[in-house]
Amino acid sequence: MRRLPHIPDYDTYRTWRADIARWLPIALEIAQAHGLRAGATHVFATGTNLVVGLDDGLILKLFPPFLRPQFVSEQASLTELQGKLGFPIPALVAEGERDGWPYLVITRLSGVLCSDVWPQLTEAEKERLLGEVGAMIAEVHRVPPGALLSIEPRWDAFLRGQIAQCRARHERLGMPQKFLDGFDALLRDAATLIPMDAPPVILTGEYIQENFLLGRRSDGWHVAGLFDFGDVKTGWREYDLLGPSAFMAAGRPRRVRSLFEGFGYGPADIDFALKRRLMALMLLHQASDPLRHVCIDGWPDKADDLVQLQELIWPN
Repeated sequence: MRRLPHIPDYDTYRTWRADIARWLPIALEIAQAHGLRAGATHVFATGTNLVVGLDDGLILKLFPPFLRPQFVSEQASLTELQGKLGFPIPALVAEGERDGWPYLVITRLSGVLCSDVWPQLTEAEKERLLGEVGAMIAEVHRVPPGALLSIEPRWDAFLRGQIAQCRARHERLGMPQKFLDGFDALLRDAATLIPMDAPPVILTGEYIQENFLLGRRSDGWHVAGLFDFGDVKTGWREYDLLGPSAFMAAGRPRRVRSLFEGFGYGPADIDFALKRRLMALMLLHQASDPLRHVCIDGWPDKADDLVQLQELIWPN
């Protein structure tokens, strides 16, 4: 029987996974062990884990041991959220472990990846979809976190850890000095700006075009499903506004307004304090990299400091 290797780090793993012949036969053995058909497989090239489409609308997702926390988050999230949302998410079919690599078999959702459609949409369609994304986020937040509350790190520990390494991270990523000059003041305020002990909600932290599907109706495209729960944690709800703000709203006032209205925030809520809090959260996000993630052309030349930057990303 073939065996999956011990891989200690992501760089080694990335090289190994590029050779599909090394691991696809093992994935097929796992499917066969569960009595699943895999005559027409499809390997998904994007994403972090090994993901294979099987027959009968199923997907096998295999997690390297050093990413076991993603397996734990995904399994727990799909369990807690199943049947509690008004839009589709994958259903758990099977789970197990092979050579220390945990795996899930889940259902495959119908629809078109939003990232494949987004560039061709009209401005009106983008605004409408951002309203639906905001509503989708709020709907997930209304589901009691249940077992997800035990996922580490807890919100306060996560935030303090992010604050401690924030400046060094953004210096390494090349943030211009004019913005770094405002970090100390913003980070001093972060612990009071961002609630540490508010009732926690389920956070994916990744409401971006690559993680949800669209379906076309007579009146155009609409959100049709959400997937990828590997980075779920619990904490302050506004953390989930960062992905669509950076990647989709692109500093356009009507898009920003649609996102916030869908989320449940009216014009009076979009004040300086909210923008300051969102600016801090954006810099503290676990995947934060504004230079590469904020989709506003030439934004470093359009703002002189963090206050101007927050007005650029979340205009009135």
